[in-house]
Amino acid sequence: MRLLVIIPAFNEEESIGQVVRSIKHAVHKADILVVNDGSTDRTSEVARATGVAAVIDLPVNLGIGGAMQTGYLYAYRKGYDIAVQTDADGQHDAAELSKIVEPIMTGQADCCIGSRFLERTEYRSAWSRRMGIWFFTWMIEWMIGKTYTDPTSGFRAVNRDIIRLFADYYPEDYPEVEAIMLLERQRYRVMETSVLMHSRQAGRSSITPLKSLYYMLKVSLAVCITRIRNVS
Repeated sequence: MRLLVIIPAFNEEESIGQVVRSIKHAVHKADILVVNDGSTDRTSEVARATGVAAVIDLPVNLGIGGAMQTGYLYAYRKGYDIAVQTDADGQHDAAELSKIVEPIMTGQADCCIGSRFLERTEYRSAWSRRMGIWFFTWMIEWMIGKTYTDPTSGFRAVNRDIIRLFADYYPEDYPEVEAIMLLERQRYRVMETSVLMHSRQAGRSSITPLKSLYYMLKVSLAVCITRIRNVS
C-alpha cells in the first residue's frame, strides 16, 4: 500500500526540518508532503532542503482545513491508499505513526485517530484545552452515543475512500471535530488508538484564549449542522 504523510505548516521553520526527517526515519516507505500554508518565514525552504519531502506552496494562508484538503486532493490524484495527517510543530511522535496506520492497513478501520487520553501517558495540556476536549467529547457522545477521548487530535490516518471524500470536501476552520461527525454520519468505521504526544517543540500556537472561545462556538455550530443535514 502507498502511504502519504501530509504535514500542513504555517510559519514552522524552526521545527519542520526535524519533523520531516523523523517521519522518514520512522517510516522509510512513506512519502511526505508539506503543504506550506502561506508562511511568511522559511518553512518552504527548510522543508525542501530535507530532500525527502514534496512541498506545495499555497499563495495565501487558507487555514488548517484548506491546507489539509489540498493534501487530500494531492493524495487522491496521485493514487495513495492511506493518508496520514500530522502536525508540523513536533507534537506528534513519528515513532507512533505505525500505531494509527496499522488498523487501516489491516482493514480494521477506515479512520484511526491517535488519542492522548485513551490511556494514561506523560502528556499534559493546559486546563483550557482540556476543558475544550472534554466539551467536544461530551457533545459527540450526546449526539451519536459514541465516545471519543481526543476528538481534537489531528494525528489521524484514513483509507482511500476517505481520501476521496476529503478531497471533495473538508471542514475549513478547526476541522477535526466536524470531520469526525461527518465520517460518523456516513457510517465509516472510526476508531481511536493510544499514542504518545509531546508539547510543541518550537514556535507558538495560533490558538489564544479568545480564539479558543471562538473555536468552541464555531465548531459546536458546525457539528450541529453536520449532525442534522443530509451528508449522504
